[in-house]
Amino acid sequence: MIASLTGTVAHVGLDRAVVDVGGVGYLVHATPTTLATLRHGETATVATSMVVREDSMTLYGFGDADERDVFEVVQTVSGVGPRLALAMLAVHTPDALRRAVAGEDLAALTRVPGIGKKGAQRIVLELGDRLGPATGTGTAGPTPDAAPVVGDHTERVVEALTGLGWPAKQADEAVAKVLAETGAETVAADEVASTLRAALRLLGGHRG
Repeated sequence: MIASLTGTVAHVGLDRAVVDVGGVGYLVHATPTTLATLRHGETATVATSMVVREDSMTLYGFGDADERDVFEVVQTVSGVGPRLALAMLAVHTPDALRRAVAGEDLAALTRVPGIGKKGAQRIVLELGDRLGPATGTGTAGPTPDAAPVVGDHTERVVEALTGLGWPAKQADEAVAKVLAETGAETVAADEVASTLRAALRLLGGHRG
C-alpha cells in the first residue's frame, strides 16, 4: 500500500491534486484544506490512504498521518465510505471529530453533508473511543512559509461547497456572509481552508 508521496505538485484542482514522483503522476483526492497547502511546481509530502475496489484503486491524500488515520478509522462505521469520510475531514479537523464523537455532539456531526441524525448516532455508537483523545495537532491550513498567491479564490470555495453537496445559491450566500463578517472583499489563497470551514459551519447551523 502507498502510505505517503513526496514529489512535485503537478496540478491542484478543487478536490484533487497530481503529485509527480519520479516521472509518475499520482492522482490524489483530498479535502480543500489539504489542497490549500499545495503549490503548483513545489515539492510536497502528503500522507496517503489507498482504497481498493474491484474496479478501481483510489488514493486519498492528507496533510499528516493523523488525518489519514482518522479517515481510515471512520470508514469502519456502517455506511461510511471514503467520500463521506473525506467530507467529514473537510468540515472538521481530526481533533474536532474526536471531540464531537466523545461528547456525542450530534449537531456537529450533522454539519457534514450526507450525515443525518441517525447517521450521527451510529457514528458515535460504533466509533466510541476508537479515535483516541484529542492530540492538539492537525492540518489547519497552509504552512507558515508557504508563498502567498495573489488572486481571488472566492469561486474556489463556492465550488468546493457545491462539490460537497450544497446548492450553488446557498454556497454563494454562505461565502458572502463569511466575507462580510471578516471585512474582506475576496478570498485569498491562504484563506481558502478557513473560509471553507466557516462557510460549512454557517450552512450546518442552518440545515433544515
